Amino acid sequence: MRVVARPMDGQMVAVIDERRRLSGRGAWLHPDPACMDTAIKRRAFSRAFRGPVDTAQLAVDFQAYLGRLNRGPDSPPSSLKAGQNPHGNPMRTQR
Repeated sequence: MRVVARPMDGQMVAVIDERRRLSGRGAWLHPDPACMDTAIKRRAFSRAFRGPVDTAQLAVDFQAYLGRLNRGPDSPPSSLKAGQNPHGNPMRTQR
């Protein structure tokens, strides 16, 4: 997962870049709680971003991020028949 530093209320705050599109220097981290704890304990984000970074909210956001990862993509209901899209309408093969 990618983490970037963003300015908030006059200080730099580490935030998760889920779409990997935010500008600026990024730090990469395994989506593993032990890896996050080690990075915060060793102040790895401050070194990666070359300055002091607040990581208090990052730990909370990380747990929510893991929950979204573990849920996986929404799958269509199993009650659909073959040849139907998730809304129940038949799929057309002609233009």
